[in-house]
Amino acid sequence: MASNLLQRLSEDQGQSPWVDNLKRAYLADGTLAKLVERGVRGVTSNPTIFQKAIAGSHDYDAQLGELVKAGNSVEDSYWIMAIDDVRGACDVLADVAASSKGVDGYVSLEVSPTLAASTDGTTLAARDLHLRVERSNLMVKIPATPEGIPAIQQMISEGRDINVTLIFSIDRYAAVIEAYIAGLEAYAASGAADLSSVASVASFFISRVDSEVDRRLGIIGTPHAQALIGKAAISQGVLAYQLFLNRFSGPRWERLAAMGARPQRPLWASTSTKNPSFPDTLYVDSLIGPNSVNTLPEPTLEAFDNHGNLSRTVDATSAIAEAHHNWTALGAIGIDMDEVAAVLEREGVASFAKSFEELLATMGERSLEFLAN
Repeated sequence: MASNLLQRLSEDQGQSPWVDNLKRAYLADGTLAKLVERGVRGVTSNPTIFQKAIAGSHDYDAQLGELVKAGNSVEDSYWIMAIDDVRGACDVLADVAASSKGVDGYVSLEVSPTLAASTDGTTLAARDLHLRVERSNLMVKIPATPEGIPAIQQMISEGRDINVTLIFSIDRYAAVIEAYIAGLEAYAASGAADLSSVASVASFFISRVDSEVDRRLGIIGTPHAQALIGKAAISQGVLAYQLFLNRFSGPRWERLAAMGARPQRPLWASTSTKNPSFPDTLYVDSLIGPNSVNTLPEPTLEAFDNHGNLSRTVDATSAIAEAHHNWTALGAIGIDMDEVAAVLEREGVASFAKSFEELLATMGERSLEFLAN
């Protein structure tokens, strides 16, 4: 029997649980609505999630057949189907968006991963998705690549809600925060008197960091290296939260806050444990704090709601001290976290692009079958 930990995570600790999945069946059978009733306050998706949803089922076949027979390309058909799902999810979460006054209730849809190296392409695509979805609780996802940062700032300057994804380092996170604050300043300079309509989250990836760092620690193989296994990701998250607290304070931020601006909340993504020796709620229990989000795949969501540890941890004095200690120790033993972040960013972009290409290939094969009949 599930507990009410998901609801209490938000009500008691100020951290919003979102679900990291979206598929047509969730809308058709009421699964998403039931998750919202249990305390889920948002939805994230990505190209891999849609690849599994569309290529891994026949739920979309009828619509795909109609679209290709009407002359739509395979890629255009994908976007039409994905937008339909996102609109449906936005409608399910509309009450959450209203009751939270725009803090939660968002559904995230990512721009094409093939645009990760194009600022102009990303900007145009993000603007287009906002216009096509036509829901106030949409967040368009833009990767935090060097080319993505200017697009993020531009979208914020236009008053558009953005989920910044694929953040793997403190330095890149600092650039993301700067893009958000500078974007708000530009939006205000354009004549916007009320900044409260702009919302954004910064998606900091967690478990992938441990997967890469722990692989390197295993190669080093010393007892000291072994003792650091499973420490890097949480330590980086704790340090990122300290940066969040620092940047969203002081005179510069207070000027924007006086106009209604909301902090760009850190969102902990990739929070399922990849190492079976780790507790299944490790990346939730260890990163709980106010003004943050954790987006959970269903197994992690169910695990946390069943036996999670509901206490404020991300800025506990002991956690901060341990994070600084671990960060220093990782550097001393030869782990270059900047290099780790660069590797993970390349892999993340490539993984989403591969999922997107595989999805379009599968849809293309099915389209030929529909056209032949």
